[in-house]
Parts: sequence; structure tokens; C-alpha cells
Amino acid sequence: MKFDKPATTNPIDELKVVGQPRDRIDGPLKVTGGARYAYEQHDVVANQAYGYILASGIAKGRISLLDAEPARKASGVVAVVTAKEAGKLGKGKRNTARLLAGPDVEHYHQAIAVVVAETFEQARAAANLIRVEYAETEGRFDLEAARSSASEPKSDDDPSLADTRVGDFPGAFAEAPVKLDETYSTPDESHAMMEPHATLAAWDGDKLTLWTSNQMVAWAVADMATTLDIPKENIRVVSPFIGGGFGGKLFLRSDVLLAALGARTAKRPVKIALQRPLMMNNTTHRPATIQRIRIGATKDGTITAIGHESWSGDLEGGGPEVAVQQTRLLYAGPNRMTTMRLAVLDLAEGNAMRAPGEAPGLMALEMAMDEMAEKLGMDPIAFRLLNDTQVDPEKPERPFSMRRLNECFKVGSQRFGWDRRSARLGQTRDGRWLVGMGVAAAFRNNLVMKSGARVRLEADGILTVETDMTDIGTGSYTIIGQTAAEMLGVDLTKVVVKLGDSRFPVSAGSGGQWGGNSSTAGVYAACVKLREAIALKLGINSSEALFSDEQVHSGNRSLPLAKAVEDGPLTGEDVLEYGDLDKTHQQSTFGAHFVEVAVDAATAETRIRRMLAVCAAGRILNPKTARSQVIGAMTMGAGAALMEELAIDKRRGFFVNHDLASYEVPVHADIPHQEVVFLEETDPMSSPMKAKGVGELGICGVGAAVANAIYNATGIRVRDYPITLDKMLTRMPDAA
Repeated sequence: MKFDKPATTNPIDELKVVGQPRDRIDGPLKVTGGARYAYEQHDVVANQAYGYILASGIAKGRISLLDAEPARKASGVVAVVTAKEAGKLGKGKRNTARLLAGPDVEHYHQAIAVVVAETFEQARAAANLIRVEYAETEGRFDLEAARSSASEPKSDDDPSLADTRVGDFPGAFAEAPVKLDETYSTPDESHAMMEPHATLAAWDGDKLTLWTSNQMVAWAVADMATTLDIPKENIRVVSPFIGGGFGGKLFLRSDVLLAALGARTAKRPVKIALQRPLMMNNTTHRPATIQRIRIGATKDGTITAIGHESWSGDLEGGGPEVAVQQTRLLYAGPNRMTTMRLAVLDLAEGNAMRAPGEAPGLMALEMAMDEMAEKLGMDPIAFRLLNDTQVDPEKPERPFSMRRLNECFKVGSQRFGWDRRSARLGQTRDGRWLVGMGVAAAFRNNLVMKSGARVRLEADGILTVETDMTDIGTGSYTIIGQTAAEMLGVDLTKVVVKLGDSRFPVSAGSGGQWGGNSSTAGVYAACVKLREAIALKLGINSSEALFSDEQVHSGNRSLPLAKAVEDGPLTGEDVLEYGDLDKTHQQSTFGAHFVEVAVDAATAETRIRRMLAVCAAGRILNPKTARSQVIGAMTMGAGAALMEELAIDKRRGFFVNHDLASYEVPVHADIPHQEVVFLEETDPMSSPMKAKGVGELGICGVGAAVANAIYNATGIRVRDYPITLDKMLTRMPDAA
């Protein structure tokens, strides 16, 4: 099925099941331990061995000696694999050949060997017996120092990476009566998901099965086939439950490759879970940014010039953190400029982390908008509303399919009590605490992905859905089940959802905020096919058929759904593909974040007191699971604002705080009451579901809202995230 025109009325619009706050259908499995994750697949294949990855002790250089013989002779060891035994590896989507180093080392904790043994403890002990010597060379680990050598990223395959210029930004900025020119920075961050990267690999002849924690099943199959130079049809990837990903499990990581190599060498199944330090230094992370923002405006607050430049780093051949993308679309202004520059750094790979680009980009832009509002003597919300737009500012001929940013601010300001905010800095106190409010816009583009599914109606009335879509804690099982139930007119308890298996039709996968909308649209398309088959079997015109309460209605006729499958099950399978609607209309999601903080006048300790998110993101397929997504994202945004930072040892080139004891993330005591409001909205240009996505919108802007609230409370502006108390303490006497 192709979606190339605005959706009109369809069965989803009945909203008997879709749009309802249903409990997660996988919830009982998770709370009882019945949902088995990658490392817990104990009985799917016999004779499992354990792998332990040995990682590089340098960040840059060559391995001059690697003596694995002591490990091979150790008790319980069945195999040791290094780059020598692995042989030549192909490059997958993100150069998967670099997942096993040798002899060259590109970053600290890059995998250099895997030891396979009868027990985990034996594998770990043997790995420590491997003798390694290095010829270390000087590396590049400091983004600030590398700024001068940063270059424009290659944009041949992705035009969005190119610089943009509209009008005369330099001239308009120079002539603007009111100007802002400030630089902001965000640090490297870790995904820090609960479930580690983990894989069980088993070979059956030349066929490989991988039970792994991966967000994009089809990508994993393709990358592994390329890396090992075997046919895609010889690989099966199974990822039914994933304990958090946030973008860190979009691509193959060393656990997958080395489990497969270890199993091939040992000639038995091998399971590997990355130890936490390797999750920080061996896998991907959100790269640091340095961002310069310039805004020029008339005295009444109308933006005449806006420029956003961003610097970030990655390994050779990598890509930038696209922190300027939202600035191209969020506010009006005739003269515009955005640039991104990429420095080569010898740190672990920088890649997608929840709302890549927009999350760190808005931490800078939305702080700058508050600073500009102050220069103008305007309320921060009034300044933003004045510069709202209903068209793409870079391409005015292209309108937004739906844009209700102004309503998000208006609803939020009333609900949060914005009128009680004092514009005078450091004036509101509660005992020893200085209290302040902050606000920021939320923005994330709506991305759609081709997605397929298969649905089957059995004689017992059970409706089974199969798709390789994954559930990374987002509620995919539930909203996919709701979609099928709505389309076939059955109760949700009659739907069985099977996910995360490459034997099923290829879906959108989980990532980029596209998963919920796209995967349910694929299920919608498959259900249309099944409805047609059922109608044909019952002798009914499918275009007139109404499916409800396990009955099929057409005119004066009403037949039981079960009658269609008296002779056996019926199946529908299809793929939802997209036309050019996203080219004729800009599709985005919007929101407004409100935060109240209290800062201790003596210690500069910051406590968040209240948080509110107002979201306009198309049809909300399940308000309960969507709220969970938004409050989780808000929590991540609070962490980014106040505590999260991968600290770099700039002499040796590694993230020092590579565990959950020293890499701080928010805990329950850090997060107060969170309120989420969804504006009622359907976007007919997005998909047949008229939905968009909300899982990443919830983090966008939160960091800046916290920073703006701290400034309102204390009068102290910190432009270098995270806003830790050491950056404020010496300035607190003036604030107090």
C-alpha cells in the first residue's frame, strides 16, 4: 500500500481501541520475569559457552604484540579469537569491521579479542592472561582544541549536512538594533540503558542465528551479512524484548560480531554481555558540541537574523551531531545561516542518542532565545510567539502539515501558572531556596519509514500479528495490538503480537521517533489486505464492510467474523510505503516544556520541583504508553541539564566515569511530579494512523527549560552543560 495523499476517514478513526489508555499487553511478562532478554535465552539452543571481550588499553596506536597462548591453555577455555583468526571483515552500515581492532587501534576499549570458555568466570580470568603490548601514538581527544581543524561534513549522501544560507545573514545581523552572540557547549553523554549490549550466537552449518538486543532487526541482518560475507537469508536475528536502547542499539556492536566469530571458532553457541565500562567506551555515545548562536532583532522583538554554528567530533569517516537542524525550522526570520563542522577525534564512535541533533541543539538555541528575550525586555513566551511561523522559513512555499507550537505555550503557561513567575532575577525565595521558572520550545521532525506486517485470523478467533518491529520499552506490542484489534473489530485480548524476528516482514524498527507511527501504519496496511480476504470469503464488498464486535456488517447483512475462517485461517500481508507528502509539507512535532527549580542559596544545589510538557504530536495511539515515553524523556533531559557528562581523560583518551557509580543519571529523588498534556490532534498527511511520534519530542528543550529556570532563580547564567554546582558556587553570594 502506498500512502501518497492525505488520509481521509478510515477504520482507525472509530477509536474504540486505538487512542485508548490501555495497559501494556507485555506488562505481565515483564513484572513476572517471563519476558526474556537476549542474555536470558538459556534454553533456545544447547551447550552454550560464554564469551568475554578483551578491550584495548590505549586510544590510538598499534598492537605490537598479542600473545593469546596463555589464555588458550587456561582452564575451561574453548576458543580465542583475535583479528588474525577473524580474517578480513566487510564494512557494514557503520563500518562494522572496526568492531574488532588489530593491528591498528582507533579508540580506547576497542575490542581486540574474545575468549570463549565453559563459564563466564573462566572466560574473564583467561582474558586477563592475554599479553598485549602497544606502540602508542598521539591522539586527538579535545573538541575545543580540534575546532580549528574541523571541516564541513560530506553531504553527498545527505544534503541536510550542508551549510544553509537564506538572505543576507551577516548584513542583517550587523544592522540589527538588538543582538545576541553567545557560545554554548554540551558534553559527551552515554545512553546508560539498563540492559547491556548482549548477544547469543549459534551456527547451524552455514546458517547463523543471533538472539540479540537490537533496535533495527533488518539493519542488523544486512550489516552482519556484509561483515561476515554471507547471504542475508542465512542470518536470523531475534530481538523480542530490549531493555532500553535510546539509539545505542541501532547498529551492530562488538558483542554481536564477536559472539558470532566466537561461536564459529568454538563450534558451539556463545553468549556475550558487554561489561558496563565497554558500554561507555566501546559502543556509541552522544558526542559533545560547541555551538555559537547569533540572533538579531528589531526593538519590538521581530527576529531579522538568526545564525547557528555547531562543532562536534567523531572517528575518521564519522558524522556530525546535527545540532542546527531545528534552527532551520523553528522560528521565522528572513536572514538565516546554519553550519556544522566535524572534527576527527580518537574517541569511541559518536552516534544517535535520543533525539540526536535536536536534544543538544535546543539546549543551546532555547537558552539563547531566553537571553534574547531578556535583552529585549520581553517575556520569553511572548518573544517566541511573536516569531512563530506556519511555513518552512528556508522554503516559504512549503507549509507545515500541522504546527500548534503557539497553543502548546498558551495551554502550558495557563496550566503551569506562568503568570506567577517573577521577571526579576533571584527574587522568589522559599526559606533557604531560591525559586525560579523556565520554559523552552520542544521540536522534533516527524520521520516516516517504510514498514511491513503480516496478520492472520485463526479459526479460534485469535488474530496474530507478525512484524520484525522491536519494543525497546516503548509499548510497541500494545499499540500494534490495538491497531489490529481496531481494524478487525475484535477485543485486544484476542490479539497475539509477535515482534523482533527477522523471519517476519521488515518493519520500520525502533528509532528516530518513527517507530510507533510507521509500524502501526504497516499493520494497518496488512489488516486492509486481511479485511479484503475476509470480505471476499463472506461475499461482501470490502469497501462497504464494517468490522466491529467480531461481526462483519454490510448494508442489512451481519455475519460472524469466525464464519470467514471456518475452512482455515486467512492471512493478510502488506507494506506501507510513503509518497512525497513529506516533501510538499514540512512534518514536525511540537511542544513546550515548563520547569520550576529551587537552588540552595548557600550550596548552589539545584532541585527540580515541577515539570510540565505540552505536546502536539498527531494522534496519540495510547495516552498511557505515550505519557510513559514523555516522562522518561523529560527525566533524561533533566539529567542532561544537571549531571550527565562523560568526563574525558585528555592525556589517554578515554571516558573516565565509565560505570553507573560515577556516570550520574537521575534517580527517583531527583525527579518530582511530572505532568504531560497532549493536544488533541490528527495529522492526515503523516500516515493512515494520522499519528506522528512523541518519544523523542519529550527530551527536546528540557535542558534549556531547566537552565532558564536556574537563571530566573539566581541570576546566574551557565552556558556550559551540565549545570553542576561547582559552576555556580562562587557566584552564589551575589545571587543570594
